[in-house]
Amino acid sequence: MDQTRSPKVFILDPALLLEVKKRIHNQDEKVLGAWQKLKSQAADALNAGPFSVVHKALTPPSGDKRDYMSIAPYWWPNPHTADGLPYIRRDGEVNPERTKLDRSAIGNMSSHVDTLALAYFYSGEEAFAEKAAQLLRTWFMDEETRMNPHLNYGQGIRGICDGRGIGIIETRELLKVVNAIGLLEGSAAWTAEDQSTLIAWFTQYLDWLLQSDHGQDEASQANNHGTHYDVQVAVFSLFTGEKDIAKRVITESAILRVASQIEPDGRQPLELARTKALGYSTMNLDGWLDLAAIAASFGIDLYNYKTADGRGIRAALDYIAPFYTEPGAFPYPQIQPMDMNTVMKLLRRGALAYDEQEYERIIDRLPSINTAQSRIQLLYPAFG
Repeated sequence: MDQTRSPKVFILDPALLLEVKKRIHNQDEKVLGAWQKLKSQAADALNAGPFSVVHKALTPPSGDKRDYMSIAPYWWPNPHTADGLPYIRRDGEVNPERTKLDRSAIGNMSSHVDTLALAYFYSGEEAFAEKAAQLLRTWFMDEETRMNPHLNYGQGIRGICDGRGIGIIETRELLKVVNAIGLLEGSAAWTAEDQSTLIAWFTQYLDWLLQSDHGQDEASQANNHGTHYDVQVAVFSLFTGEKDIAKRVITESAILRVASQIEPDGRQPLELARTKALGYSTMNLDGWLDLAAIAASFGIDLYNYKTADGRGIRAALDYIAPFYTEPGAFPYPQIQPMDMNTVMKLLRRGALAYDEQEYERIIDRLPSINTAQSRIQLLYPAFG
C-alpha cells in the first residue's frame, strides 16, 4: 500500500486524511486515542455480517427480496381500527418495527465498511480491506444477495402506500460506501472488476434517482430531504464519472435552496417545525457542508455564499452553535437528546471551513462525549 497515495474521496479532504495518517505514524497524542478506538472497532467488524436485503422476513410487493424495503419511521398502528390500518403519524417517535426490514441492514453494512476501510487506509492491514470487500460484494454484487438499484419500497406506510420518495434519504448511508471505495484503492482485496461492478451499480441507482417518480418527488422536497437528495446525486455522479451532473446540482439546485431554507438570522424554519428541531437543523446543515465541500472541487465557494439579505451556511451555523451547550435556551422542541458525535462533526467542519476557534471552544464544552476518542479526530483533525 502506497502510504502517500491521495485517496479518491468526494466530501472528505484527502489532504486532511493524509495528515492524520502522518500523525498516527508519528504517535501524535491528539489522534492516538481515536486511532486506538477505530482499530478496536475494525477488529470487531471482522466478525460482522454479511448483510443483505434478502435476509428480511417480509417480501416486497414485487416478490423479489433483493428489493430494498423499509417502513416510515414515525408511523404507528392506528389504535382506533381493529387491524391497525391505516398507520398514523407520531413525529419524532420511531416505530420499532422499522428494525425488522432493510433500514438497519443498510446502516450496519455501511457503517462496518466505513470502519474497515478507514482502518485499512491508516494501517495498511489487508485483513480490514478483505472484510470490507466481502461485505460490499454481498450487498452489491453477488447475484443471490445483491440489492437491486432502486428504492421503490423505501419508507412505505402500511395501509397507505408501499413506498415514498422521502425513503431516498435512507441511502445517505451509501455515501460512506463511496468514501470507503476510495480508501480501499490499492488493496489486493479490491480488484478492478470489483470497482467497475460497483460503478455500474451506482450508475443504475443514479439513473433511478434522476428519472423515477420517487426520485423526482424527493428532488422537489423543500427541507432536509431535498438537501440530502442533492448530496447523494452529486456524490454518486462524481463516483460514476459524471461530473457535469454534480456541477449542475450545485449551480442549479443547491444554491437556490439557500434562500428557501435559511433565514437571514440563520434559522431553518422547516427543520424548526419538527419535534426534534435541533436534530433536524443539525442534520440539514451537515448536508449543506457536504454540498459546500463538493462545490469547492469546482471552484465554487458555497461555504461563504450568501444572499443579499444574509442567508447562508455560516449564518445557519452561527445561529445553532450556542444551543449545543445551552439546550435549555433553545426555543423549539427537541424531544430526545442530541448525538454529540454528530454535533462535534458539524462544529469541527465549521472550525476548519471558517478558521473559527469559537466552534472549537464549544466542542470543549460538549457534554457526554469523549472528544479524544471520537472518530471525528481522524476525519477532520483539530487545528495544530
